[in-house]
Amino acid sequence: MLSVITFLPLLVCAVLLLWPRLGDRAYAWVWIVTAAVDLALVIAVWAGFDQTGGMQYQQRVRWIPSAGVSYHVGVDGLSLPLVALTCLLFLAVAVYSLKERRRVRSYVCLFLFLQTVGLGLFVALDLILFFVFFDLSIVGMFFVIAGWGHGERARAAALKFFLYTFIGSLALLLGFIGLYLAAEPHTFDIVDLTSSNPLAGRGLYAGLVLLAIGVGLAVKTPTVPFHTWLPPAHTDAPAAGSAILAGILLKMGTYGFVRIAMPLLPGSWRHYALVIVVVGAVSVVYGALVALAQTDFKRMIAYTSVNHMGYIVLAVGAAGSLAGSDAQARSLAVTGAVTQMVSHGLITGALFLLSGVLHDRGRTYTMDAYSGLAAHTPRFAGITAVAAFASLGIPGFSGFIAEFQIFTGSLASQAIATAIAVTGILITAALFLRALRTMFLGVPRLPQTIPSGGVSDLSGTEAVPTVGLMAVALVIGVAPRWLLDVIEPASRTLTGLVAR
Repeated sequence: MLSVITFLPLLVCAVLLLWPRLGDRAYAWVWIVTAAVDLALVIAVWAGFDQTGGMQYQQRVRWIPSAGVSYHVGVDGLSLPLVALTCLLFLAVAVYSLKERRRVRSYVCLFLFLQTVGLGLFVALDLILFFVFFDLSIVGMFFVIAGWGHGERARAAALKFFLYTFIGSLALLLGFIGLYLAAEPHTFDIVDLTSSNPLAGRGLYAGLVLLAIGVGLAVKTPTVPFHTWLPPAHTDAPAAGSAILAGILLKMGTYGFVRIAMPLLPGSWRHYALVIVVVGAVSVVYGALVALAQTDFKRMIAYTSVNHMGYIVLAVGAAGSLAGSDAQARSLAVTGAVTQMVSHGLITGALFLLSGVLHDRGRTYTMDAYSGLAAHTPRFAGITAVAAFASLGIPGFSGFIAEFQIFTGSLASQAIATAIAVTGILITAALFLRALRTMFLGVPRLPQTIPSGGVSDLSGTEAVPTVGLMAVALVIGVAPRWLLDVIEPASRTLTGLVAR
């Protein structure tokens, strides 16, 4: 089942490339149907998932046996929510992209390729398989940014994105090789490495392996100071590309921490937990402050991603701090981190799609170019306001559930860092309130690039995906039990592995 879910989009991509040319609208609808079928299959997997925990739906096939590499896939409570998020977000982006008119077949095929890559990484249980999908995501997003971004700057942003994340992936590969050499017998299988625990201690070798893996994942997340590729990549990418970059590709870094770094290097993770916590807290505050200084709406959202990813890094770092905390607190922190991955994908994905609506109307992201937009576009103003409040963690949405768990779980062992990180919520509130006041309130004023006939409100293809994503965020915020019941057993298992 997992292989079908993973490779269905790639199969459809291959068929579209080989099939006689269709109309642009037909390509878009093929993508929508493929994404909807994939989501339905994931729902079936979720319905059959045993919530008591453990790795399920496993498939293992020998791939490169001489090197200890296999095609090994499976899901547990850490990965299944991200698989579901991937399918849901790609479906939303597919509907949003019905309005795309530039090289539609190539555009659709690239996103189908990226969907397979994202799903493949989240189900991978072999380090080399994980690395293959990790690297392929860089290639796919490079072409999305360079080919459908905004002007000449997009090519420079795509190149910077590629170089930064590719160098990070090389560091990741070195760490994987270090794990392989430490195992006896040599293997890249994540399940086997977890059970054998070859680097349980905190010696120099284990520390260097954690450094290599940590740097590779930190670049992808990204955390301070490895974040500088992110703002230009987001600002110059098309809205659909930004939604996938923020919602799925950034999660490859944070997911790598909970799937690989924490369980395979428990001793080093505990030893350097304070360093990880500090990096998370700095990312939270720095990302929020720099976002507050932005005048570009999309660039502001990009920096809030640094802020929100910082919460996840803070939580997983606190989960490695055994002193002053109990197993329940550490498990709560990890549960909050995974919930935050899902929440950020939903809410920030919607915000990036809405930023694309803004650019389509006024050809600029500069907030000061707009005023009183609510009078012209009440639907657009309303859903943007809802997404903004959801992003800052207001009760009733998934962001509140995630951040409450992160702060509660982290406070026991890292009280000072957690208190500092809480200020990020205040800064985030300030920056979103300022953006809403600037663009939507006051005397109506529109950029000169908007025709004299005025500006149109959200269309159906723009409203359906953004409202749909926010509706799921609302369901999680109001009734999160269905999600937490899946995550919590895996979180307890992970924190047990870190403490062993």
